[in-house]
Amino acid sequence: MEHFDMLVIGSGPSGRRAAVQAAKLGKSVLVVDRGRRLGGVSVHTGTIPSKTLRETVLNLSGWRERGFYGRGYRVKQDISSTDLIQRLHKTLDHEVEVLQHQFLRNGVRSAQAGASFIDANRARLTTETGEISDVSFDHAMISVGTRPYRPESVPFDGARVLDSDEVLEIERLPRTLTVIGGGVIGVEYATIFSALDVPVTLVEPRDRILDFVDRELVDDFIHQLRDRGVTVRLGSSVNSIEVRPTGAEVVLADGRTVRSETVLYAAGRVGNTASLGLETVGIEADGRGRIKVDPDTFQTSVPHIYACGDVIGFPSLASTSMEQGRVAACHAFGIALPPPPATFPYGIYAVPEISTVGQSEEEVRKSGVAYECGVARFRETSRGHIMGVDSGFLKLIFSLETRRLLGAHIVGEGATELIHIGQAVINLGGTVDFFVENTFNYPTLAEAYKIAGLDAWNRMGWRREAVPAA
Repeated sequence: MEHFDMLVIGSGPSGRRAAVQAAKLGKSVLVVDRGRRLGGVSVHTGTIPSKTLRETVLNLSGWRERGFYGRGYRVKQDISSTDLIQRLHKTLDHEVEVLQHQFLRNGVRSAQAGASFIDANRARLTTETGEISDVSFDHAMISVGTRPYRPESVPFDGARVLDSDEVLEIERLPRTLTVIGGGVIGVEYATIFSALDVPVTLVEPRDRILDFVDRELVDDFIHQLRDRGVTVRLGSSVNSIEVRPTGAEVVLADGRTVRSETVLYAAGRVGNTASLGLETVGIEADGRGRIKVDPDTFQTSVPHIYACGDVIGFPSLASTSMEQGRVAACHAFGIALPPPPATFPYGIYAVPEISTVGQSEEEVRKSGVAYECGVARFRETSRGHIMGVDSGFLKLIFSLETRRLLGAHIVGEGATELIHIGQAVINLGGTVDFFVENTFNYPTLAEAYKIAGLDAWNRMGWRREAVPAA
């Protein structure tokens, strides 16, 4: 029986980062993944595929140029699923090659097999062909990710009614689409297909979508969706889904029926923990297959077994999963780390993008802190005019007492890139003065930070010896 300092189950963002970190500490590491290729959910059905699909759609549809040439403009008139899949496969091949080389360079072993615990220090590996081998370990990392939630009441058939994995394998673009679920995945796919000029209906049982995002951003985002023809049905749950010869019907609790050629069900995900044999080591998963961990160390109820990534629940971001894996590996081998920053950015790769860091206006108001906001519309920037951007904005929230930046929120082109300026200022304790006193490249969308900072400064009304130029 081979022995390893760390056994990593799953090769997604948290698993790969934990494996490489442990290897750099001179530890022996085995990564086990039952997929045919390394990369986990993130590479093959989650983060990378959906973002690649989005970029391909924006390029082929000419979406970014429509501000100049009109809504009917397209780079390629007839876009097929083949066009989308070709670029997807090329991107995935590259991601897998990079990961394989990273493991090779750091001496990380890998095996294609399913893993289940025999006891707290041994696991059984089973290949697709049924070959079985056992390994022992000092520490283990569970980073198996999640899969789409598929309730029995939903008639999934891989053609008319799909989950978010199956939508990546569609043979042709739907003429009409209903997306059930107003979370990140549902919103991203709804807007991607809308950018292809597919009529889309987005159904969300709650009264709002993306409830962790600043409400003003969400309101603007929904306005943009409706302006381009997306139908948004909020506050009504789904009673039933019926497959018809020409499509599918979604019957809502309020009596309305939504008809479309295809339905994408994207309401939640489930942890891939059922086959791990968690009960043999005394670890419990909740009803959605998620594992509870210590939020600082990512230890499970068994101290030398860790869990990271989507399998532990919110925030379920590739970026946070990577950092969780690194922190867990360091903790496992006695490397002390400083506490992580209080804030980290969220990126939603919808069309348009949404990104946010720090407190929303609702959270600041609830805390009782006196505050002021500064706003900059992208159409107010020269770069916005050059790009043909006619929507989107940046919102900054400052404390009136300390002048510190409390939150930065962006909806629009480049939001997931621009947000890191706000992240740095928040985590370094920066104030409104940073934006007022510093010079930003011109013309850029990042200049919106200067505009929003000045907007907030003027609203604050403080007297200063030197009044900044408007």
